[in-house]
Amino acid sequence: MAAPTLDPAPSGPAPARGRATRLFARLLPAAVAGVLLYLSFPPRDLWWLAPLVFAVLGPTLHGVRARRGFLLGFVFGLAFLVPLLSWTGGFVGALPWLALSVAEALFLGLAGAGMAVTARLPVAPLWGAAIWVGVEAVRSRVPFGGLPWGRVGFGQPEGLFLPTASIGGVPLLSFVTVLAGLALGELVRRLVRREVRATVVPAVLLVVALGAGPIAGLVPATRNGPDEQVTVAAIQGNVPRLGLDFNAQRRAVLDNHVKVTEQLATDVAAGRQPQPDVVLWPENSSDIDPFRNADAAQEISQAAAAVKAPILVGSVLVNDDRTTSNSILVWDPVAGPVARNDKRRIQPFGEYMPWRSFFRLFSSYVDRAGNFVPGPGPGVLTAGGADIGIAICWEVAFDDLVADSVSAGATMLAVPSNNATFGLSEMTYQQLAMSRIRAVEHDRPTVVATTSGVSATIDTDGRVTGRTGQFVPGTLVAVESLKDATTLATRLRSVPEWVLTALGVSAIAAAVVVGRRGRRGHGTSAQVGAASAARTGEDIDG
Repeated sequence: MAAPTLDPAPSGPAPARGRATRLFARLLPAAVAGVLLYLSFPPRDLWWLAPLVFAVLGPTLHGVRARRGFLLGFVFGLAFLVPLLSWTGGFVGALPWLALSVAEALFLGLAGAGMAVTARLPVAPLWGAAIWVGVEAVRSRVPFGGLPWGRVGFGQPEGLFLPTASIGGVPLLSFVTVLAGLALGELVRRLVRREVRATVVPAVLLVVALGAGPIAGLVPATRNGPDEQVTVAAIQGNVPRLGLDFNAQRRAVLDNHVKVTEQLATDVAAGRQPQPDVVLWPENSSDIDPFRNADAAQEISQAAAAVKAPILVGSVLVNDDRTTSNSILVWDPVAGPVARNDKRRIQPFGEYMPWRSFFRLFSSYVDRAGNFVPGPGPGVLTAGGADIGIAICWEVAFDDLVADSVSAGATMLAVPSNNATFGLSEMTYQQLAMSRIRAVEHDRPTVVATTSGVSATIDTDGRVTGRTGQFVPGTLVAVESLKDATTLATRLRSVPEWVLTALGVSAIAAAVVVGRRGRRGHGTSAQVGAASAARTGEDIDG
């Protein structure tokens, strides 16, 4: 009697159409989830969309191989990052913007691959959230120093999970947000499959994630000394017009900030505003180097004397070797410039151009990039009796830079920025959200001063206590309570991030080992695999 054989796997148009349908059924929710993650970010207060996004993405990645997971993660990344980063192409064209979005989406493709591989492990949502944090850690560092923009935690300044930033910084905030979504998605998936007993683990993880924020809010910072108070003013002088061409009108920008500061001095003299201890001007408020231009120095001295307080002046300085520095100067009303902090992490493709000859093949705008060099030090300036941590513009996105300033003694954070180049885009709101999260992370009041808005004052709970509009002159004056306190996030620095990254990598390694053992135990026949996939409905094409 002949041995029974498996029927050959069907071939032809019908199976191909079936595979295409199954693929589309996964690609569509991945793309929709990416768009929803974008919509969860400021200026919209839809933070609750982020967990729902991962409740959709998790089941979408379940039951596929790494290659298919990479594709789904990449499509998710494109749908998220193309709209999120659209401000990068406002004045340089679509090609650089889309190229950046594609490059960053590749990282999210890696996250999708890792989450797909670990989806069948016990406690899968935990490993998936750890993998996500690990990928955020990598893309925040490479290439060219990394691009932290778009980390999930940065979209949560209004969210339930925000207090976790004071425990483990942005990595922990991202982790609990993603964990809540993945746990919810796995819980629903199990219920749909009527695997009631298997719902215990995702239900517990969901409860833990939802409770992490309120619990973290009960953990006080360690008090090191008494609070002090400082009155700080933020000046938004505005720019002559939108776009890159504002740099050709540098004198008008300086004049605007002098004028608004002198108006503040008039209001102080009339009793309409309190006397500030320190005044913050934004990045590029004096693109004219005051060390090389006596008239610019005279204008700044005039403004400082009028307001009777030191001014932190954002200036572009020409160094002896003809390189330039993006600097914040402490300009005393009597002594003039007395201290200087240079931007420590300069922006690739803007302040300097890596691989200039290569990227010129894609856009002539590369020749507009500057020749800036990074500066030393922890980014702390003393003015008006306060030790102020300086995060110039996009520096606020980098965990280590802000932590360095706080560890060096900063009791207040200042974010001088120039967002005029990006017009009326969402960039300024995304950056404001980062500043709010930093205030909670390190328990420090934070002041944002931009040339064209939105400028803001932020308390240690991340609440915006005052703000300006966009492309209008404005002044904010606030009495800030400077806390001499240390949060767990400040003490631990990058430890939570690396612990979570290690968990994610270990889970991927474990899943690979388990998968190989499983394949050896079930034989190597392609027909057996095809028949099994047909019975279970799992995707073996990926």
